[in-house]
Amino acid sequence: MLIGVPAEIKIHEYRVGMSPAGVREAVGQGHRVLVQAGAGAGIGFDDAAYRAAGAEIVAGAEAVFAQAELIVKVKEPQPAECRRLRPGQVLFTYLHLAPDPEQAELLLESGVTAIAYETVTDPWGGLPLLAPMSEIAGRMAIQVGAAGLEKARGGAGVLLSGAPGVEPARVVILGGGVVGANAARVALGIGAEVVVLDRSMRRLTELDTLYGPRLRTLFATAEAIEQHLPTADLIVGAVLVPGAAAPKLIRRDQLARIRPGRVLVDVAIDQGGCFETSRPTTHAEPTFVVDGVVHYCVANMPGAVARTSTLALTNATLPYVLALAGAGWQEAARRDPHLAAGINIHAGAVAHQAVAEALGKPYQPL
Repeated sequence: MLIGVPAEIKIHEYRVGMSPAGVREAVGQGHRVLVQAGAGAGIGFDDAAYRAAGAEIVAGAEAVFAQAELIVKVKEPQPAECRRLRPGQVLFTYLHLAPDPEQAELLLESGVTAIAYETVTDPWGGLPLLAPMSEIAGRMAIQVGAAGLEKARGGAGVLLSGAPGVEPARVVILGGGVVGANAARVALGIGAEVVVLDRSMRRLTELDTLYGPRLRTLFATAEAIEQHLPTADLIVGAVLVPGAAAPKLIRRDQLARIRPGRVLVDVAIDQGGCFETSRPTTHAEPTFVVDGVVHYCVANMPGAVARTSTLALTNATLPYVLALAGAGWQEAARRDPHLAAGINIHAGAVAHQAVAEALGKPYQPL
């Protein structure tokens, strides 16, 4: 199969869909790989490295989209990219369609088969292609939240770890999944006081067993969340409903309960955000302030550590890329129902039930 790897064009996005090592594996299995010139330059993967791995370097995105049967990306296709897609082509990338009806419409019009990393499942109920970026985003949430608390950045001037004779800051994490667990790990490592709220007693038990009394775990009710707003210095939104829009856990009127200069980090922003006042931001301008509360809502957080993120992501996606290229998407989906769960759009129809419900579109099972 002819695999295409275009350069990402979203602002401050330096990740790339395949590493040179992944290209070498694909070429070794008899596939051709087209890589847009400069696609990996931002993270130290130059064109020479791709050529050495067996890739064919092409000058622009037009050639990649025009020739490739399978397009492998990182971020959701931008409008110009959507318009280059065609019937019979397969797109394999993050999509996050629930809060993005414009992208959904363009993909439906294109006739492409679009497979979303974030809805591919595994036999244990996990999301194996979302997990690497969720791990990184969770760890970064504490890093960016700590920066947001600095006075020069609009924060209250609070150090998460505290200091001798000074209490540490309190970090409240809404959601105990992959993002929340990784955020808790880093926050505890810094020395902050950490509370995780989740609706899964099984997950709370796992976290309690893992971290013991250093971590407070609470069942997530609206009342429990509201009670923790006045004492929180950093609140991390880490909820996920696969394929669907994130629920709003903090309303606009509740911001008055949060002390000025405290920080909200909305890791769920690529699914619409879990705070009512959230709106997507970029790495160029990552924060804004509403009612005295700093909001960090960058939709591609792992893009800030693009080399680490690319290596983590491509380690996870490569087996699926090889399966799709080796058998074709139809046979690969027949063999692996967990890969089939990643198919969001096919031939002008929405093929994922949660995505269809979120978009208000008819659901057309494959």
